[in-house]
Amino acid sequence: MPVYQYSLQAMNRKTLRAQPATLPGLPQGGQPLPQHLPPEDHIAELQTALLQWFAQNQRSLPWRVSYTPYEVWISEVMLQQTQMERGVSYFKSWMRRFPDIASLAAASEEEVLRQWEGLGYYSRARHILTAARKIMTEHGGSFPSDLASIRALPGVGPYTAGALASIAFGEKLPCVDANVERVVARIFDVDSPVKQEPAAGVIHRWALRLVPEGLAREHNQAMMELGALVCRKKPLCGACPLAQFCISQHLGITDQRPVPGKRATITPVNAVTGVLHCGSRVFVQKRPPAGVWGNLWEFPGGRVEANESPEQASVREFMEETGFAVRVTRRHGIIRHGYTTYRLTLHCFGLEFETPASADTPPLPPQLTAATECRWVSPQELNELAMPAAHRKLADRLFAVPDTHTTQQTMLPTSDQG
Repeated sequence: MPVYQYSLQAMNRKTLRAQPATLPGLPQGGQPLPQHLPPEDHIAELQTALLQWFAQNQRSLPWRVSYTPYEVWISEVMLQQTQMERGVSYFKSWMRRFPDIASLAAASEEEVLRQWEGLGYYSRARHILTAARKIMTEHGGSFPSDLASIRALPGVGPYTAGALASIAFGEKLPCVDANVERVVARIFDVDSPVKQEPAAGVIHRWALRLVPEGLAREHNQAMMELGALVCRKKPLCGACPLAQFCISQHLGITDQRPVPGKRATITPVNAVTGVLHCGSRVFVQKRPPAGVWGNLWEFPGGRVEANESPEQASVREFMEETGFAVRVTRRHGIIRHGYTTYRLTLHCFGLEFETPASADTPPLPPQLTAATECRWVSPQELNELAMPAAHRKLADRLFAVPDTHTTQQTMLPTSDQG
């Protein structure tokens, strides 16, 4: 039994092939399409067409200069949830700070999290640090080349391991990211949700079969590049080197592939945070290592409860998390930030103690119920701490301190901010 099944439309492809077709994205005006070549019967031609296209159209990316395993590793982890342009910027900044595995392994977690700040998924940064230290102690500082050892590194899953083994070391393995899923689903007309079985297995098997011997690095990058530049959500079929092989293009159903799964439910979160001033310093606390935003620094706050104003919530949260009795002195507006499964609306306030405190010796809180550590810091010191994205937005706009990832910073007005 073949590893994929055509849709009902594909069963009639001989009939369709006999008809003069003008499909979206290909030349119109009565020009017939090149004869469709079923991809399963023309693997070698498909591979050649893809590699020729990649040789002429690949983007110039910093990790493609020398393809060191370390650079491939960092780029792959960064790009899993980040757009290319932003990923390149973060990659260059990272390599300036941690040019090799040894410098990374010697860094503190605070330094690594600060360098990662803004990319989200902070557990990935902690895993990278742990893996770098493991490479130093167990592999003599050299990145392991065999798949089992790569897979054993903290935070390295099947996709990342395959990408490293194939791109850095030339192993005949596929790299199946969202771009490749889209390409394979269209070429082979995979007609069920690509993130679920049986489609996920079908796509992986086709992706593996397509990898040519001795050219895994070039092929896998070509597949990802094709998905990013041509076979996009709205495909540019007229520019596609694989259009002649693509079953979905042949049937005119590229807009129906890949088949999406169920959309994730986005939960709105209405929350508050407060910036407590004492002289020239502000109060921050460090979150516990487990859970959301582990080990990141934040201004205290939490969710707005029913029948409670944001101002009241800010005062209550400060008392619950620190024991400080505070009052609101000004509004710093609203920051909105989207995450994978929720949408945060963060009401921001300036606070002061109900009873004035000495600016020279700001008090320590009587208790910390939502943090492991606290500090009174200057704006310059605040810039050195790793913070969640919404809190960094607030800090940047309030304190206009130059930052490695922010080139323009302004005071936050009292109106809503996106």
